[in-house]
Amino acid sequence: MKQEGKISSAVIRRLPRYLRALEDLESSGTERISSGELSKLIGYTASQIRQDLNHFGGFGQQGYGYNVKDLKAEIGKILGLGQKYKMVIVGSGRLGQAINSFISSYSENFCVTSLFDVKEDLIGKEKSGVLIRDFADLEDYLKNNPTDIGVITVTKESAQNACDKLMAGGVDGIWNFAPIDLENTGSTPVENVHLSDNLHSLVYYINHPEQI
Repeated sequence: MKQEGKISSAVIRRLPRYLRALEDLESSGTERISSGELSKLIGYTASQIRQDLNHFGGFGQQGYGYNVKDLKAEIGKILGLGQKYKMVIVGSGRLGQAINSFISSYSENFCVTSLFDVKEDLIGKEKSGVLIRDFADLEDYLKNNPTDIGVITVTKESAQNACDKLMAGGVDGIWNFAPIDLENTGSTPVENVHLSDNLHSLVYYINHPEQI
């Protein structure tokens, strides 16, 4: 697999979009597709699609296009979706429970092993079959149970502390849903998700339909 130098974050963020489109194409029985046809489905230009995929080898054949099944498999491999990931969620409120439910139904490659909270009335209970543990025990749990991804669904004020403890416990990456941007420190990647940003963008387009 060709992959020279650092790939820009913009390219990486487009790969899941390609993957979703290819999954739909495979489900519909489509065996091959050109960059031009793929462009019409997802909105990126054909040139952009070819440039993105060329970072990793291209995978297409002139006059033939892309084999849908093979390209889907290759993008999944690039993204690292061929292995299993253990996750913990810090914050067992509504958002934490919703993410837990989503993960349990999304893919067998992702598994939430524990929820953590500071509220005494929640500790020891189960949500969707996952035990809620004391946040004070987070670091010890992680050291005894190697975990790939830490998910943060706590308040803005508590997010950095949760992040610090997850990093100290040795997680490989952090998926942050708290309303604050947490910085990538060292080699631990942090993905900040702001649901409000998408909502605000939607409201803008509702009020400015000429921009659509």
